[in-house]
Amino acid sequence: MTTAGTATKTKWAIDAAHSEIGFKVKHLMISNVKGSFKEFDASIYTMGDDFMNPEVDFWLNPASVSTGDAKRDGHLQSPDFFDSEKFKEIHFTSNTIENVDKDGSYELWGELTIKGIKKQIKLDVEFGGVMKDPWGNQKAAFAIHGKISRKDFGLNWNAPLEAGGVLVSDDVFISCEVELSKQS
Repeated sequence: MTTAGTATKTKWAIDAAHSEIGFKVKHLMISNVKGSFKEFDASIYTMGDDFMNPEVDFWLNPASVSTGDAKRDGHLQSPDFFDSEKFKEIHFTSNTIENVDKDGSYELWGELTIKGIKKQIKLDVEFGGVMKDPWGNQKAAFAIHGKISRKDFGLNWNAPLEAGGVLVSDDVFISCEVELSKQS
């Protein structure tokens, strides 16, 4: 690792083949529906190999949502939820990172934009480490988790249940596994 005075900017790219951007939400108040996004990318820079001051500009295509059910995916892409015809991107830009326990746990703060609505959110990040793969490529791995209120972003559709409660909970749990490749 280079010292702060001599560090240069390092570019990292998401290794999409070894990364997943996922979520889950309560359905019928008793079970979870899980999904993921198949199209995503980011512009990520660090100072040297130090991830304590990263510049993260991440985006995904909401039309690439996949829950294992084509009808549900179509509903999620509709104006009831992501309105992916009108809003082509979900976007996250980091602004602060804090080392929580000096053992690989961090809080990453940034602005999340869904359907044109921008809100400050916190993500919990577990740093898996840095390793060279068998072909000499430098890799870094992260597990990222968080919780947002979908209604904060205008994702308001719901249906009341006869026994009380609602079909879809307000809380959406974010769960991502991200592997980065150092760029030359």
